[in-house]
Amino acid sequence: MAYASLKSAPKAFDQHKRLIVVQVAAVLAIVLLLFSKPFLSEGSNGHELVEMIGFSLVLACFLGRLWSILYVGGKKNNELIMAGPFSMTQNPLYFFSTVGAAGIGLMFGSVLAAATLGLASFLVFRFTARKEAEFLLGKFGAAYAAYAERTPRFWPNPTLYRDQDEWLFSTSALKSTFRDGLYFLALFPLIETVEHFRTIGMLPTLFTVY
Repeated sequence: MAYASLKSAPKAFDQHKRLIVVQVAAVLAIVLLLFSKPFLSEGSNGHELVEMIGFSLVLACFLGRLWSILYVGGKKNNELIMAGPFSMTQNPLYFFSTVGAAGIGLMFGSVLAAATLGLASFLVFRFTARKEAEFLLGKFGAAYAAYAERTPRFWPNPTLYRDQDEWLFSTSALKSTFRDGLYFLALFPLIETVEHFRTIGMLPTLFTVY
């Protein structure tokens, strides 16, 4: 009796491990925030400038993720999205999240923290993007291969930007992304509060971060 050979459908990448790594990194960042101080004196012009640059990057992350989710929300892994931010990079959500991670480090006033958080995010998202690319290639075949050939996987190329006249978006995905983005923005008053407690001696300083 002959049996037909069936090719198994590609499976989407399990995001659970990525989320664990991100959560661990967030805990380490909180420890860094609570028990260390930046090299630049808090309240100095240099510290305030670095802090404002960091806040600008976090705000760009917040707005960029909202912009991206308008195109992909509710359709990820079901449709091949190639317009808007996805015309410049295959992974705009990961790119903007990495920008936000670096911004958090700068909001703390530390270039080293910004570089560490940004690099850690980049490595995690790069690995995730590679796994997702394998899934999308298996699902969409030649259409994805052509898209991937002309579109950077991570770093955006603005000269490639193109849009579509209209699209449908998921309000639930937009609300979820907006809520998640508020955690990024909430770090600014949190950092200011921690700096105040450290200034008045309520928090110990174990080390200095440059």
